[in-house]
Amino acid sequence: MKTISIVNHKGGCGKTTTAINISAAFAALGYRVLLIDLDPQSHATIGLGIDPDSFDRTIYNAITDGRVHISEVITRTAIEGLDLAPSNIFLASAELELSETSGRLLHLTGALTRVADEYDLCVIDCPPALGLLTLNALVASTGVIAPVQVHYYPLEGLKQLLKATAYLRKRFHPCSVEVLGLLLTFVQERTVLSKQIQRQTRELFGNLVFDTVIHTNVRLIEAPSAGESVLTYAPDSRAAADYSLLADEAIAHLASIGKESTLAPALSQRREHQPSGWPTTRRPAQPTTARTSTPRPPRQQGFAEKTRDKHAT
Repeated sequence: MKTISIVNHKGGCGKTTTAINISAAFAALGYRVLLIDLDPQSHATIGLGIDPDSFDRTIYNAITDGRVHISEVITRTAIEGLDLAPSNIFLASAELELSETSGRLLHLTGALTRVADEYDLCVIDCPPALGLLTLNALVASTGVIAPVQVHYYPLEGLKQLLKATAYLRKRFHPCSVEVLGLLLTFVQERTVLSKQIQRQTRELFGNLVFDTVIHTNVRLIEAPSAGESVLTYAPDSRAAADYSLLADEAIAHLASIGKESTLAPALSQRREHQPSGWPTTRRPAQPTTARTSTPRPPRQQGFAEKTRDKHAT
C-alpha cells in the first residue's frame, strides 16, 4: 500500500476537497482506496455524506488505543472501491494523549501496517497544522501532496513543509516520505494575479509543481453539501476532469519515487505500462461512457443538507 498525505498547515487551500476527490478518482481507476480523515473538524467524513457523530469508534481510537484494530473503525462509502476511516471531535484530544507516549510519531504507521495488504492506496486528509497528527501522517506516508491556493500568503508556508519532510526522512526509519508535488488550487485563468502567482510558483519550485491545476468551479463547491465527490456529483464538470488528471499524474509521481528521473511519463503510457512494484490487484475500470449515457438518478440529501434543513425548521 502506498500512502499519500494531503498537507498544508494553512487552512482554506483545498486539502479536504483534494483528499476526497483524488480518492474518488483513484477508486474510479480501479484501485482499492482507504481515505483517512485525520482532521478533528471531520470535513472529509461529512463531505462523503456521513455523520461523524454516528460512530462509537473512529480513527481516534485506532491511533490512541493499541487494542483497537483500524479495521474496526473503517466504513464503506457510497463510492465503489473507496473506504473511510472517519473522525469526529474526539480526535482533537489525540495530540495531547500522543504527546505523553513513547514513539508518539509512529502510532498511525502502526495502525496502517495492519491493513497494508487490503488496499492499494491510502489518502490522509491532514489538519491545518504541523502538529503531532500531521507529523504522524508524514511519517506513515510514501508521498505528500501540498495544495496551494493561488494567492501570495500560502507560498510562505511551503518552505516549512519541505523542511519538515526532509527532517522526518533523516530522523525516522524506515520513513521515506517525498513531496509528490505542489497542487495549485482555486485557479482562475482569466485573472492576471492568478497567472502571475502560477508563474512565480513554477519558477520557485520547478518540477515539484504538478502540471495539473484545480480550477475554481461551482460544482466543486456544491458537491460537499450533497455528501458526494465532484466525480459522482458532476462527472462532466471541469473539476471532475481536473481531479481525474491529478490522479493520473500522482500515480506517475509515486512510480518515480526513488528513481533518478522525477518527470512523469506521458499520460497515455501510464495505464498501459504499469510501473514495476506497483499494486497489480485492481478492479476493472468503469467505461467513461456509462456516466454520460445513463440518466442521473434523483439526488439524495447529504448529511450537511439534512443538518441545514433541520436547523432551518
